[in-house]
Amino acid sequence: MSSLKIDDISMRFELPNGGSVQALQNVSLTLKKGELMSVLGPSGCGKTTLLNIVAGFLAPTSGKVILNDHVVTGPAAERGMVFQQGALFEWMNVRDNVSFGPRMAGQREAQFGPRVDHLIEVVGLQDFHEKATYELSGGMQQRVALARCLANDPDVILMDEPLGALDALTREKMQ
Repeated sequence: MSSLKIDDISMRFELPNGGSVQALQNVSLTLKKGELMSVLGPSGCGKTTLLNIVAGFLAPTSGKVILNDHVVTGPAAERGMVFQQGALFEWMNVRDNVSFGPRMAGQREAQFGPRVDHLIEVVGLQDFHEKATYELSGGMQQRVALARCLANDPDVILMDEPLGALDALTREKMQ
């Protein structure tokens, strides 16, 4: 059975003036396949730092992250991340952004095409699939980012306030 284990993670950021900030200290938890977890707290308490460590973008000062019995040492397709802002490829259209991961994994159009088209429809952007992402509103870009993450079929989906840019009705639909 797959699981995500955060084992005694601490993160200290050293400041240029010689000081430091302890962003996380001795955080431990285990999530089993199918479980959902939300991390709540005030701005600046370390939520994004924790997500970035699990994603493999940051190495913790101490502790480790284990996914499917392997220690996380960097980014990998098994962990999908949806950022606060879309982080899209602006020179690509919606469909190319959503299909980027499967294409980079060597899948052929016949393998990923139906799934990509379905996800674009699920996020309500079927009429915009050929539009460049810079032509879209912020909320539409965020929906592209969500569909792009899901197209990779990751074992773990990490979301850092991904619905913040959406209006109330669209946010409810995406939830």
